[in-house]
Amino acid sequence: QRYLGAPVESHCASPDGKEECVSHNAIRSNSMAAVAMVLGSCTSLQIGAAFAMQLFPIMGAPGVTFLRLFIAAVTMGLVVRPKVRGWTGRQWRAVLLFGAVLGGMNLVFYSAIARIDLGAAVTIQFLGPLTLAAILSKRGREKIWAVIAFLGIVALGYEGFISADRLDPVGVLYALIAAAFWAAYILASSRAGREVPGFSGLAVAFMVGAAIVAPFGLSGAAKLVTDTSLIPIALGTALMASVIPFSLETAALRRLTPATFGVLLSLEPVIATTVGVLLLSQEITVVKVVAAVIVVCASIASVQKPAEPAPLADPTGPA
Repeated sequence: QRYLGAPVESHCASPDGKEECVSHNAIRSNSMAAVAMVLGSCTSLQIGAAFAMQLFPIMGAPGVTFLRLFIAAVTMGLVVRPKVRGWTGRQWRAVLLFGAVLGGMNLVFYSAIARIDLGAAVTIQFLGPLTLAAILSKRGREKIWAVIAFLGIVALGYEGFISADRLDPVGVLYALIAAAFWAAYILASSRAGREVPGFSGLAVAFMVGAAIVAPFGLSGAAKLVTDTSLIPIALGTALMASVIPFSLETAALRRLTPATFGVLLSLEPVIATTVGVLLLSQEITVVKVVAAVIVVCASIASVQKPAEPAPLADPTGPA
């Protein structure tokens, strides 16, 4: 779940009438803790994906996707206990759309990382939010950065085409579809969040997502019953890829500005590449690193607000 949060409020006062922060150190401490939470969330999410990849040969990507969403749905349902009886048709439509996008995004992303490196898949997937930002923005800068990020992805694809260890074109296609789903996810989650306050919408969306993926993944997930040795990895996948990231981000977004959160989230391609190398022994190349760095820089630049112009001095001077 990727939300935008509000900036931290500080209470400032001074006996002589000049505003002065009395809790500067406490705010800084909270901000540093929030930074650690976001980085921990990104790391946990990618480790969860690495766990999931261990189950792909047995359950298949659809089976693991269903299992993750199902466990998340049960967990959120027990914790949140959504009260849906009073929901309007508008609220139901928003949450059902959110759940459908959530299920589709997870299904195609897991199908992508079943075929190509984790770092490459996450790097390609970032085209989704970058393109959305460029489309929705009235400034030309976001559009330029989206084009630069696209060039980084093209370089990644070119290397995958000419190298001995080629990127699976089907995996690349799945990653591109996941990028489109991520853009749709941002819009759908925003709408659901406005229509349904609290976490009830997310809890029901997990249920909807699991139900949508069930026809594709139920038979694969059923293998967990016959091979109980897979249970720890399955629980680790759901914990690291859903419960921990969601909890950390929810806490962090109460302490960080949207821009800061966006910058930290932009590090995800690098984190995914690192996890792929350390935990999955995936090959790293100069082009993969450069492509990830280009996307990270483009994403960071796209969330930065331009500096406010300084007010012009009064040429007549003080009255």
